[in-house]
Amino acid sequence: MKRKIVFIDKDKCNGCGICVKACHEGAIEVIEGKAKLVSDEYCDGLGDCLSTCPVDAIQIIEREADKYNEEVVKERIKKRENQIQINNMPCGCPGIMERKIDRKSMKVTKTKDMKAEKETIISELSQWPVQLKLINPHSKFLEDAELLIAADCTAYAYANFHKDFIKGHITIIGCPKLDDIEYYKEKISEILICNNIKSIKVIRMTVPCCGGIVNMVKESILKSNIVIPYSEVVVDTDGTIVSNL
Repeated sequence: MKRKIVFIDKDKCNGCGICVKACHEGAIEVIEGKAKLVSDEYCDGLGDCLSTCPVDAIQIIEREADKYNEEVVKERIKKRENQIQINNMPCGCPGIMERKIDRKSMKVTKTKDMKAEKETIISELSQWPVQLKLINPHSKFLEDAELLIAADCTAYAYANFHKDFIKGHITIIGCPKLDDIEYYKEKISEILICNNIKSIKVIRMTVPCCGGIVNMVKESILKSNIVIPYSEVVVDTDGTIVSNL
């Protein structure tokens, strides 16, 4: 049958994944760095995703397509709702136990292999956990914090990450391509509303899909209706900083 359906221009798409969560039917997924309509029968053709695309890569067209299948969509949504969020688990995992790390009181022990004149690099991490998915928005370490929200890959690409970025910050990490962006937006908004956050610094990679973390944070700030100092750093895949605003 010929009907209205979503069309995604892969040449314009930057792989941010915002449209994935905007589609309540679950018709869109990011595959190999590009948003894609995974099944005609998932798309109702109403275009809830259109306004969320930051690069105008989505439009509604009319073409031959399978009929929208509401029953299949309901089953798909049900499966998504049944996924258990780690934060809601009644029993805790030692790996997500909250901890504030006092770096001033920590002593550095040199091993036999270390040269006396060589400077020992120590961690600047001041809290645990760091994964956004695991952080409780009401954690005490968030109050009066200067937040560093970093894409997962940045710490691996930039050699001096601890000294230049983590130091003096509460560090939060996540992947805008692989993680649930809509869930993250809600959590960051809650963090901003529940705590007196002094500033936010976002660090992303140059790869297109990493732009989602910037959009995620900016949307969260707007949603929380809070004016807060914001800065942004972009790291190239070769480890160099290409932008520091």
